[in-house]
Amino acid sequence: MPSSTGCDRDRDRRLRGGRGQAAVEFALALPIVVVMVLGLVVVGTAVRNELAVELAAREGARAAAVSGTPTTAAERAAHRAVDLPIDVTTTSDNSTVTVTVTYVDPVDVAIVGSLIGPVTHVASATMTLEPP
Repeated sequence: MPSSTGCDRDRDRRLRGGRGQAAVEFALALPIVVVMVLGLVVVGTAVRNELAVELAAREGARAAAVSGTPTTAAERAAHRAVDLPIDVTTTSDNSTVTVTVTYVDPVDVAIVGSLIGPVTHVASATMTLEPP
């Protein structure tokens, strides 16, 4: 059996140190990756909620435009369109009706939510009143 030389021992020591270095790099990079993934979740949720608020405004405006009672019809249609706790405001003049929908998103995703705080989504839709 050949005896190990000094070169062999140095090479073995370097290989073991490389494994430890990879573990340290992983431990340093993991929190950054986790925060980035959580940030993507927050952005995705915000986009979904913005689209939902826009949909609710359009549905409410359409219902108000063809109804004899625009305020009630707009509120019912907007609430049917989305499953979010939204606020619906309706204004009308002689020829148009405008429905504004507001939703405050609490952003309750861990770590990132406390950094961002609540996000307010607002959308408006205006349509011409149609005769009932």
